[in-house]
Amino acid sequence: MTRNKKSKKDNKEKKGSSGKRLTKEKMIQLIINLFQSAPKELVNYKQVCKKIGVTSQVQKLMVVDILYDLSADDFITEIDRGRYRLNSLGTVATGTFVRRSNGKNSFIPEDGGSPVFIAERNSKHAMDGDKVKVQLFAKRKGAEPEAEVMEVLESKERTFVGKLQVAKGFAFLITENKTLANDIFIPKEKLKGGKNGDKAIVRIIEWPENAKNPLGEVIDILGKAGQNTAEMHAILAEFGLPYKYPAAVEKAAEKIPEEIPQSEIEKREDFRKILTFTIDPKDAKDFDDALSFRVLENGNYEIGVHIADVTHYVKPDSMIDKEAYQRATSVYLVDRTIPMLPERLSNGICSLRPNEEKLCFSAIFEMNTDAEVKNSRICRTVIESDRRFTYEEAQQVIETGEGDHSEAILTLNKLAQKIRAQRFKEGAINFDRYEVKFEIDENGKPVTVYFKESKEANKLIEEFMLLANRTVAEFIGKVPKNKTRKTFVYRIHDLPDPDKMENFASFIRRFGYKMKTEGKKSEVSKGINNLLDKVQGKPEENLIETLAIRAMQKAKYSTENVGHYGLAFEYYSHFTSPIRRYPDMMVHRLLERYLAGGRSVVKNKYEEMCDHCSSMEQVASNAERASIKYKQVEFMSDKLGMIFDGVISGVTEWGLYVELNENKCEGLVPIRDLGDDYYEFDDKNYCLIGRRRKQEYRLGDAITIKVAQANLERKQLDFMLAE
Repeated sequence: MTRNKKSKKDNKEKKGSSGKRLTKEKMIQLIINLFQSAPKELVNYKQVCKKIGVTSQVQKLMVVDILYDLSADDFITEIDRGRYRLNSLGTVATGTFVRRSNGKNSFIPEDGGSPVFIAERNSKHAMDGDKVKVQLFAKRKGAEPEAEVMEVLESKERTFVGKLQVAKGFAFLITENKTLANDIFIPKEKLKGGKNGDKAIVRIIEWPENAKNPLGEVIDILGKAGQNTAEMHAILAEFGLPYKYPAAVEKAAEKIPEEIPQSEIEKREDFRKILTFTIDPKDAKDFDDALSFRVLENGNYEIGVHIADVTHYVKPDSMIDKEAYQRATSVYLVDRTIPMLPERLSNGICSLRPNEEKLCFSAIFEMNTDAEVKNSRICRTVIESDRRFTYEEAQQVIETGEGDHSEAILTLNKLAQKIRAQRFKEGAINFDRYEVKFEIDENGKPVTVYFKESKEANKLIEEFMLLANRTVAEFIGKVPKNKTRKTFVYRIHDLPDPDKMENFASFIRRFGYKMKTEGKKSEVSKGINNLLDKVQGKPEENLIETLAIRAMQKAKYSTENVGHYGLAFEYYSHFTSPIRRYPDMMVHRLLERYLAGGRSVVKNKYEEMCDHCSSMEQVASNAERASIKYKQVEFMSDKLGMIFDGVISGVTEWGLYVELNENKCEGLVPIRDLGDDYYEFDDKNYCLIGRRRKQEYRLGDAITIKVAQANLERKQLDFMLAE
């Protein structure tokens, strides 16, 4: 009896005070956490045992061993005999905090370097994007480096979008945000009239030290969750983009007179009597470019690329200008445009509508029948458009040879095709991808999906816009040897990353394609074009085009001209869309200044503006993609259980992304649902491989799936493999 009692006691001792036996790994983690939570404290092995709840003799000896190993790794320091402290004092750094809802927070040092892991317990409730000061812990052998937030130096605006869950005396904002794992607690008096199920924007006021949830207040109610406008506004708010236009700015726009004074017309070249027309998408209202056409006495053609003279109306540092700069671009969601400029300007005064006199900034070209530019000039003009064509109407003229101004359109199309051929000969890359579009009913629900392809009418406009943009950049950028180049805004596109290109080349080999990744610029780009021609119409076409684009650098704005690799232009700028892009307004102002003989502007200031415009362009593009994703999920939500053929469009450690052939909607087959084996991710070969059966799922493989779930909140489709 006594012996039995004793053995029970021994058993409990071995398990530690919690009643559970601690593994060595668990014990190491507890000891590390202990030192990290009190970095200045000196402790001996007995104190460590007590704090982590170890009582058995066997495990106490294990603690001694672990302390010895951690000391040998320089993770802790033995200050005096048997007493240890964390070896991290003095290792302090500043940088950006990155918060993740899965708890894998990290710190990015401001002087560059790899991200450092920060556990939630060491995060001091810092928010995503905050500037923080951290203490770096001594790195153990074979372990990831870690840090602890000491202080938040600068806080980002802490706003989140989600759905309100309202109880009797309080509420929560339930958010799918990838940077916040915790719902936001909202006291009743901070609800701003929000009701259960409303989509809302909430600002975090504080996050008390010991509280699990941050405290917030409602800034705005967007409408009922699931309602189309509420969801589109929520996408904009999620990306920090404005979803309504400030009334004061619209008021300022109302004061701008529409009539053009005769004195202004007299300063400009007059194109009002010359044939001029616009070609735009059928739903466009902001026409910012027009083409004029006439045959000259010498048999050459004069072609004018006329661009809305936005900066004549929008003055630097005015209220309208400041708002436009903040936005930097118009945003095109699936069912609406969020304009950069107030509608009175974008759809009214500046829009080159037919039969209305308009002020323009123009690039005028004299061309021969071989599309060679014999002369060009840049000037301020006044025009009057004779006709507004949609792309479809212009395309019909091209295909039938009949219709309004057919001679001009057919001639311009022939010239555009010659310019285009020359561009590809010089090494431009032909990314001719289709866009996924939705037909939407009056409630904003997608009814059908269709693909918008670029036809000759689109390419006609594209070539003349490229020519104007290039000419403007050359006009400022190309200077005689003894002259200093003036600061200008270029659209640049750097050479592809060699490693990415090598990975891409090795990936396409499994489809039987080869590609040159080294050599002259033009040789590499010709190799890419040959590949893109070969994959036309093949099942892997979209996948290979997508991966080729990913291997490229992103185009951006800069005062440092490195040329445009994708277009094979040495000089390129954005001049042709000032209604929807702020860099084009910057270019117009610089042109005006330099044409008048003005001195060069301050480079650093303009580089900062370029950076802002590049990053806003990226944000807008992400919001546009999110709106497409939302509509795809909405479109598929009544197709649960249906079976579709697709192609594996992405492979990750959490599963397979599959793009459906029929409608290009993309969803995830989670790795947990590949239940026949344990799958491991091979990132070099873009595949998942089963450990036992060696079954492989590779990028580009054809696959048949069943639609399992459509989650609108997360904008995510879940698929499962069809039997």
